[in-house]
Amino acid sequence: MRKPASSIQPPIHVSSSSMFGLRILLKVHQQSLHFKNNRLTLRVLCSSQPSQSPQPSSTQTLTLVSILQAIPDWADNIKERGMKRKRSLYNHEKWVEHRSSLRHVRHLMTSLSSRVILSLVPPVLAFTTAAVIIASYNSAVSLHWLPEFFPVLRASSLPYQLTAPALALLLVFRTEASYSRFEEGRKAWTKVIAGTNDFARQVIATVSCSTDALLKKALLQYIMAFPVALKCHLIHGSNIAQDLQDVLDCDDLAVVLRSKDRPRCIIEFISQSIQLLSMEEAKRNILESKISCFHEGIGVCEELMGIPIPLSYTRLTSRFLVLWHLTLPIILWDDCNWIVVPATFISAASLFCIEEVGVLIEEPFPMLALDELCKLVHSSIQEAMDNEKMIRAQVNAKRQSHYNQHAPNGWPSLTNKEETT
Repeated sequence: MRKPASSIQPPIHVSSSSMFGLRILLKVHQQSLHFKNNRLTLRVLCSSQPSQSPQPSSTQTLTLVSILQAIPDWADNIKERGMKRKRSLYNHEKWVEHRSSLRHVRHLMTSLSSRVILSLVPPVLAFTTAAVIIASYNSAVSLHWLPEFFPVLRASSLPYQLTAPALALLLVFRTEASYSRFEEGRKAWTKVIAGTNDFARQVIATVSCSTDALLKKALLQYIMAFPVALKCHLIHGSNIAQDLQDVLDCDDLAVVLRSKDRPRCIIEFISQSIQLLSMEEAKRNILESKISCFHEGIGVCEELMGIPIPLSYTRLTSRFLVLWHLTLPIILWDDCNWIVVPATFISAASLFCIEEVGVLIEEPFPMLALDELCKLVHSSIQEAMDNEKMIRAQVNAKRQSHYNQHAPNGWPSLTNKEETT
């Protein structure tokens, strides 16, 4: 005969068989449980043991994990701050400094402030520590401080001699692929800057009707704003409102800020402004054709941002480097003994540095002086706008002087008078 189930159950010692039961228990006893960590609360409810305070070992484990995590976090913060640093265009003085014979001393003295070197502290420190542990173990076995069944960790160097060329090729191809992306991004921005200057020149030279003066000024402002909007679209953390506040009017800037695709929003402003200009259809078509350069620049830049080097290739290079340096002390022990520690440090610092440079330049736009390029475009177009009237007056004066010099009997012909008027 089946026994009736007991109606008295422990309030907290019930072990739940489903996540729904866990949620019910958590709601019923949330006032009586005073644990700070939510994970610890769930762990106590799932357990059949009475609720207890966290063990000292778990606290020590969390402390150790937080300490170990602090080093990579520190290195990543240094790297990200370096990525946000604005680059500058080179001038004559910087080129002289760049090719100076003292550059090697200067680069060596600034090694501790290099973000590439500082970002390598976690992996280099980890592999050097592993080398120290292996060297200590082998020394203890050699001195018979451990039982005899503990073997010395050693291996032949022949596998390393065979795989070293493969590792070198991986690093070379990885860096070369990253540099090709950097070069493609640089060329794309060169076309954008050249197209912006050419577009502005066409507008200044083509739009001459006095009724379109305000619209012409607005159109030139939109053209100057496009490289800035594209730069902010590509670089994370850019402040587009601050960068465009001196370029666009407040109403136009508000529309751009509400848009999700801000470079194409600027293009729409440009296209609508061209349609409102009072000019011949052929000239309008010429101006419209200049917009294709902007669309092409957006397409290339978004492709570089959205599609990295194939991840399988990056993972293969990283795994190869890790396994190489984890086993390097074992391979070198017979020949180097405790010298495996500095050998591992030098090898990890050099090879991981090459791999780190490839990873950094894989995203090309933070490496380019885009802020300086945008400022250069803005200043050149603004100067062209300011000099437009003066240059046109100078050219008309030369034209009038030419007509006066070549007129018959020293008097301007009727045709010349009509042309000058």
